[in-house]
Amino acid sequence: MGNHLIAPSILSADFSNLKTDIEMINSSQADWFHVDIMDGVFVPNISFGMPVLKAISKYAKKELDVHLMIINPEKYIEKFAELGSDNITIHYETCNNLDDTIKIIKHTGVKVGVAINPDTDVKVLAKYINKIDMVCLMGVFPGFSGQKFIEKTFQRCSELRQMIISNNSKCQIEIDGGVSDTNARKLLECGANILVAGSFVFKSENPQKTISTLKNII
Repeated sequence: MGNHLIAPSILSADFSNLKTDIEMINSSQADWFHVDIMDGVFVPNISFGMPVLKAISKYAKKELDVHLMIINPEKYIEKFAELGSDNITIHYETCNNLDDTIKIIKHTGVKVGVAINPDTDVKVLAKYINKIDMVCLMGVFPGFSGQKFIEKTFQRCSELRQMIISNNSKCQIEIDGGVSDTNARKLLECGANILVAGSFVFKSENPQKTISTLKNII
């Protein structure tokens, strides 16, 4: 613990004042911007697409962690990479050929993440754990911000950490969904490296202070 990263989720930002929220993150202790791209097909929500990512990229001074909650992600990876993505995460559940999709992302030169939903067994990732940079473990069912954290995520995180260690992998674990100051420490103890926080940050009275609280958990 102590070297973990914080990635505020732009999905919870004020879209009528997006530049201000981006600048707040730039000047905070956050490490990444987490950007959720949703298609209304894989998840029951539509977020935003390429024009908004382009706008975020224009002002963001930290890494863009782009989370594709979309079907057929392989069709769009090169475009998302061109728009400034530093990490591209795809969902295990949406890929007909995960190996090929991982190769497409690697070919663009950005880091590769694979996300799994709360009802997907972490064991499905065993054969990919040395091919990817990050696993995004969903702490809620994807689609909407502000959902209640699923407690079983702790156990899943520990299981994933053991898998990474036993395979001598350098893969990192990102937790996305329901992260707050009440569960962050335990998630880090279970082996998480990156905490995504959306509504917990943006709905707090002092978002910069909230980011600092998450960042300084030791």
